Amino acid sequence: MSRIYVIGLGPGAGETMTYEAAEALGQSDVIIGYKAYTDLVRDKYPGKEIIESPMRGEIERCKKCLEIAKSGRSVALICSGDAGVYGMASPMLETAAREDFDDVVIIPGVTAALSGAAVLGAPIGHDFCVISLSDLLTPWEMIAKRLEYAAKADMCIVLYNPASTKRVDHLKRACKIVLSADPADRWCGYVRNIGREQTASKICRLSEMQNEQVDMFTTVFIGNSHTKNEGGRLITPRGYTLG
Repeated sequence: MSRIYVIGLGPGAGETMTYEAAEALGQSDVIIGYKAYTDLVRDKYPGKEIIESPMRGEIERCKKCLEIAKSGRSVALICSGDAGVYGMASPMLETAAREDFDDVVIIPGVTAALSGAAVLGAPIGHDFCVISLSDLLTPWEMIAKRLEYAAKADMCIVLYNPASTKRVDHLKRACKIVLSADPADRWCGYVRNIGREQTASKICRLSEMQNEQVDMFTTVFIGNSHTKNEGGRLITPRGYTLG
């Protein structure tokens, strides 16, 4: 069967992968993805053809999936988290549409906003937005505008891709934008290596967060004006009256 599955693996640990994702991987003849992701599933699916792809080779990955599917085999294009949240679903569907190939199935996964929130408590218990600080594909001016508006709307904010070797000051800049738009020193937290070995987390104030050392495997949570720290757990109330 010539089919393309676009699969979100979740945080990476086997128990956090959905049953649907595991089943689709089992039905695929070929698994293709960035090496960090293929390493997560290689031992669980012996006998499968594994094709590793370098970072930033997203479109090449999609084209390879089409080539494999058109040859009559099924292929799983994998990514971490959810396939539709900064994942491979969008480029794969766009690439397939150009080739009039429509047998593409999107398999959802647990994105970092959800798995990381569970580590910290309940920091996104009310309205929230997700913003990537990577300006590789989105101009920084647009990112800054989204941060400003989210802060003015008093939304909880989840930051993906807060730093890399080339973007060492993006988190500091983001925190300053939020503080400028809303001077309240919100409660914040971050989680590194969610669901994997050496998971680490920290809760702090926004003024402190801007000086934290983070990397591309870190997810940052900025609470709203009602977010509180209760015994080392971040809680953003929905407004229920507690008896």
